Amino acid sequence: MFLEEFNKSTRSDIVAALRPCLDIARWIEEITDARPFSSRDDLLLRARDAASPFTAEEVERALSHHPRIGERAEGNSSEARLSRAEQEALGAAPATVMAAILEGNRNYEEKFGQVFLIRAAGRSKEDILDALQARLSNTPDQEQSVIQQQLREIAVHRLEGMINE
Repeated sequence: MFLEEFNKSTRSDIVAALRPCLDIARWIEEITDARPFSSRDDLLLRARDAASPFTAEEVERALSHHPRIGERAEGNSSEARLSRAEQEALGAAPATVMAAILEGNRNYEEKFGQVFLIRAAGRSKEDILDALQARLSNTPDQEQSVIQQQLREIAVHRLEGMINE
């Protein structure tokens, strides 16, 4: 989608286009209502700051759409297709790395009560594993801050892929 089309599309079309990037209504509304954008960079900057900070309920809802790292997202939704593409590097991971990621997922969920979230696009399987292991030492408050940052990184990355100048 070109920026001009993004700026001129109907509200419902923009909401539908943004939802796979990040399913937080307040984030979507703030971006939609800020149109028109003068440049792609202007749009991406707004996306980085919209709806800040997210509420605990917004984070919980957004996390409910994300598969575990290393697991293939099911279905044909835009979000599932994006998730599969973003985790593509994990498909070639050695069995030992995948086993460590799966164990890390379990440990993370036991400690934090939610799925481990990281912007996987552009990261190696070893980088993902290192980040997972490092974040296990976070406090719940520290981890909530990291989760919000990761949600934003994922959303902006997805939006970057969607918008052309």
